Amino acid sequence: MRTFGAVHQALREHAGISREEYADLVRFSKHTVASVELGRRMPDPAFVERAEELLGNTGALRKALPTLARQPGLAAWFRRWARLEQLAITLYTYECRMVPGLLQTEAYARALFAGQLPPLDDPQIEERWCARAERQRLLRERPNTTFSFILEEHLFLRRTGGVEVTRELIEHVLHVGELRNVEIQIMPLTHGTHAGLAGPVQLLETPENQWFAYNEGQRGGLFVSDPKEISVLQRRYARMRSQALTLEDSVSLLERMRGAL
Repeated sequence: MRTFGAVHQALREHAGISREEYADLVRFSKHTVASVELGRRMPDPAFVERAEELLGNTGALRKALPTLARQPGLAAWFRRWARLEQLAITLYTYECRMVPGLLQTEAYARALFAGQLPPLDDPQIEERWCARAERQRLLRERPNTTFSFILEEHLFLRRTGGVEVTRELIEHVLHVGELRNVEIQIMPLTHGTHAGLAGPVQLLETPENQWFAYNEGQRGGLFVSDPKEISVLQRRYARMRSQALTLEDSVSLLERMRGAL
């Protein structure tokens, strides 16, 4: 990705276009352009096509894109979603198994990695944490993207990694929740039933206002593009938002759980 980014930057500079001007022309944020050029972010196919049009239609960027499919630290079935995630203007996440990757601390993530089967070796754990930490940059590098999280209360009561890891995790989630573009709601144990009992779900909206969904299981993930299926998941997520605690009450519950540790 670094080579691709360097070539892209050289072509842009040769065309005499500043990064700010280019961002407007290619219809992506200047943060996205910078991340692509620094080799930190996978370019979206739409980005590449617009770049080709702006930078002389050499075909170099278009031909290079297929070679960038490998993203170290990310499961193969997740990479398509991860590429869209980098461009999304809306991201919804409901989790009932573990605190989602975008909200994890390093200690919590490493505790999860250490418990995986088949076991991971140290380089694999390091690679996966680096990929996860890179994804978390989205929360701050995309301030105009709306992030919504609905988390089950029991995710924190499990105390994955121990008391100190859980306390740090709760403090981190509370801190992230202070960002203007992030909403975090807790689904309390007192709700015996709700619209999300069928399992975790992620939804995103692209800059072109297309919606996609992603559902993950034990050994793989399901990428959903069928509008009818997405409509069902959107309705379920909307119902869950009304069933979960309010933002203020979610903060209060997390603070009480932190104090009880």
